[in-house]
Amino acid sequence: MTTRHHTKSSVIVIGAGVAGLATAGLLARDGYDVTVFEKEPRIGGRAGVLEDQGFRWDMGPSWWLMPGAFEHFYELMGTTVAHELDLVTLNDPAFRMFTEGFPPLDVSTGPANMMALFEHLEPGAGAAVEHYLSEMGTDYGLAIQQFLYTNFTELRGLTSPEIMRRLRRLAQKLTRTLESDVAAQFQDVRLRQLLTYVAVFLSSAPNITPAFYGIMNYTTLVEGVAYPMGGFSTFVDSLYRLAVDAGVRIHTDTAVEHIHHTGTHRRRRVAGVTYRNATGQHRMMADVIVSCADRHHTETQLVWDSRSARPKYWQRANPGMSAVLAYLGVEGGLPELAHHSLFFSADWDADFHAVFPPSDRPDRSAFSQSFYVCRASATDPSVAPEGYENLLLLIPVPAMHNGILGSLNHTEDQETTAIVDQAVALIAQRAGVADLAQRVVVQHTMATGDFQDMFNAWQGNALGLAHTLEQSAFFRGSNAAKYLGGLYFAGATTVPGVGLPMCLISAENIVKRLRHDTTTSPMPTPLQPSTTPAAHNR
Repeated sequence: MTTRHHTKSSVIVIGAGVAGLATAGLLARDGYDVTVFEKEPRIGGRAGVLEDQGFRWDMGPSWWLMPGAFEHFYELMGTTVAHELDLVTLNDPAFRMFTEGFPPLDVSTGPANMMALFEHLEPGAGAAVEHYLSEMGTDYGLAIQQFLYTNFTELRGLTSPEIMRRLRRLAQKLTRTLESDVAAQFQDVRLRQLLTYVAVFLSSAPNITPAFYGIMNYTTLVEGVAYPMGGFSTFVDSLYRLAVDAGVRIHTDTAVEHIHHTGTHRRRRVAGVTYRNATGQHRMMADVIVSCADRHHTETQLVWDSRSARPKYWQRANPGMSAVLAYLGVEGGLPELAHHSLFFSADWDADFHAVFPPSDRPDRSAFSQSFYVCRASATDPSVAPEGYENLLLLIPVPAMHNGILGSLNHTEDQETTAIVDQAVALIAQRAGVADLAQRVVVQHTMATGDFQDMFNAWQGNALGLAHTLEQSAFFRGSNAAKYLGGLYFAGATTVPGVGLPMCLISAENIVKRLRHDTTTSPMPTPLQPSTTPAAHNR
């Protein structure tokens, strides 16, 4: 084993996904000496890219939402979205809905379009959705200024005049579910599905997600939906480029095996990590460690300490949903599908029961018949050969330990095969593409067990911990380990939550934590390097 030492404040970041790359870039810009270790041979984590026979698939995230969070991060790094990416707005339509028993429904975003659509489907709903989205817009602004860009280290952020003025509404929206809140205002099943499907973006279900997360409807339906030409891998590539330009060293095919510490009891601090690469096992010292890996894996496998394992917390925690992902190359055109298409069962309660079963024994063959399909080739001709289409299917399934496997890195389990076949058949039926299955020329799949293997995801979850009330805001847990000084967390399994924007915000919150910045709003841009990085402080 070799040992490396640093002479200045140093940080090791575990994981080169979106949160890891963003955290590394910001910390390097702030004056730290940053090294990133990634166990997989490629960067990006869940936001990776898959290429085969002229097709290129985004392996996970495919919705560009909360545009302000992206713009703010790039500005912190001294650049802009426009400089880094070729971003196009999707609005013809923004997405298409296929609800069982109804004709396809195109959704174009913006307040006027929303009012017209809702009024057309349900007389009187136009004015109701105008009020709903206006209120959610105010709540969204409040979340940006008070709840997301904060480490909740002081209570003053929770007693601000802005919060106190809306305290009654906030209490109502936090204690009422998204499902019941929407059902009380709209009757048409398609409108209810349109306003509650955002729970899936939060690795949750409408009946366990607080109504406050209706703020996601504001960013989706008012701010709109976009796509970076070339795919989301161009976004990941930009994070990598910005981090390296800031001085970050990134090592792939390098797995962290153990987090070391010094001291005893409450005065313990991180000392470094043991990692393994092609040349063997090595050790690197560091003043700060930021784990962007799965938090359960970090606490139970990397720290190796009974105090870090927190068995009671993990026994009651909700891992969120898992998913079967299918990457399909299809011969011929598929104009029946939009860039984003949502397929819904008429009565989708059974779908969510399949994904979030009431028992502790989820069914390996269970899946939701309400799912998402991305046809990136509808917008971007570079992702498929001419005359072919590129499809990504995201089919929610229950999270579980040692779950089903896809074909990407293993022999595909028969349950995975059956789930994909049934989903393709449902697309063919509801979208009117009878020969869809026969036109698939390339197919790869990922499933629950792959998320566990590739990302050390607890219970094989696909997105991160579910956004229930008990796992939101400060209830989601601190991004600083209470049992080990100098250990911090970023990414989907800590605050503020799941999704690309949240991962970027979690990176900024690490900078705020190290600077002892107790403000609740986004930091001034661009990020000005700290003269004395507080690497040895909590």
